[in-house]
Amino acid sequence: MNYKMYDEMMEQPDSLRKTFESELSTMDKISDLISDVDKVYLIGCGSSISTCYSVRDAIRMSSTNINIEVYTGYEFYYNKKLTENENSIAIFTSQSGETADTLASLRRANEFGIHTVSISNEPDSSMIKESKTPIVTRCETETAILGTKTYITQLACLYQILFKASNYENKEELLNQLNDMPDTLEELLKSTEYDNKLYAQDFKNEDIFYCLGSGPNFGLAYKLAMTMFMEGAIKHACPEYSAEFRHGLIERAEKGVPIVFLTSDLESDEITQKAIDFCENLEVKSIIYKLNDYADVDKLLSPFILVIPLEWFIYYLAHLNGEDPGATRHIGKVRY
Repeated sequence: MNYKMYDEMMEQPDSLRKTFESELSTMDKISDLISDVDKVYLIGCGSSISTCYSVRDAIRMSSTNINIEVYTGYEFYYNKKLTENENSIAIFTSQSGETADTLASLRRANEFGIHTVSISNEPDSSMIKESKTPIVTRCETETAILGTKTYITQLACLYQILFKASNYENKEELLNQLNDMPDTLEELLKSTEYDNKLYAQDFKNEDIFYCLGSGPNFGLAYKLAMTMFMEGAIKHACPEYSAEFRHGLIERAEKGVPIVFLTSDLESDEITQKAIDFCENLEVKSIIYKLNDYADVDKLLSPFILVIPLEWFIYYLAHLNGEDPGATRHIGKVRY
């Protein structure tokens, strides 16, 4: 068994180290700009928009002073609320820097005189060349479709920029823990593989998974469903906010149905626990990932921690079903 995803998972710690070494000064400049704007737009697609969801909800849960809106590329492009030279900044995230809808929205923002920032892994990409302030994640080329090292570096850049600009009371501790994240990831890559290989064996015959999270864990639940289960393991999947469990999914929760819960003892995880308790009474196949089982960090950093065991789960789930977790069938071939 030799898939490119394995190599790229193991490269996550060094990719993060190199990105911070190279780009931290640029990130600090963007943080200074954010301190003086009225609004921050975060734009991305796929794994990239999941990073936007996570940092937006982390910022909102920290009661800070930053006004954030998240859009997919074409949603931003067709947004009629944009105004000429508005006091805002738009941050665009894309692994390739050529994602058509994200690139179109960047060009629209430039037309409106909005300060544009791009976070991409390809230094010669259109998004890096056309944004006012580019950030290049130092991952080298990423091949596996579901995104590992580009996900973790994008997420880290967004957290660094936005929390540095925030008035979150614990921001210095959070930023110090973010700086130490490469070492934390190295340990998690070693310690979480075996248990999640067993999970994959237990669930290899399941065809659909529901993925729930609250706060910044919703962004990870979105990534888990959209780009990990569906693109990586070729399984049907659906993401939901934990608080939305009682609308829709509660009618599908029954004995034997697999539901993945991401929980970090956030205040809002009171609702996550209610969903877990309900499912246990029905003998649902609950798969529960708890932050405090893996690391002692600020709860708002939970996606950085929980993504590692989830990557192992998806890696082996794909393998046991005869799939390459980094291959694609249609992505990159279909343009519209």
